[in-house]
Amino acid sequence: MNIYIGNLSSDVTEDDLRQAFEPFGEIASAAVIKDKFSGESRGFGFVEMPAKADALSAIENLNGKEVKGQPLIVNEARPRSEGRRGGGRPGGGRKSW
Repeated sequence: MNIYIGNLSSDVTEDDLRQAFEPFGEIASAAVIKDKFSGESRGFGFVEMPAKADALSAIENLNGKEVKGQPLIVNEARPRSEGRRGGGRPGGGRKSW
């Protein structure tokens, strides 16, 4: 199960996420999402846990828990919608006139 973690402090690392989630079960992956230009954290990340029961337990126990001074927002990740590729305007941002 893929888990969304929001409201991350800018200094939270993937290892910090692993340490927070490991007490609840096996971690397949942990990622802090970073800005592609600056390399700084965008304030959210994802943890993948193979066992749904473990993931649900982690969500229940970690939602609202403080990590590095910030209360986490933890819930099941929603799948990305088709065709979504970041920001920008429709039509590639080019003016048509």
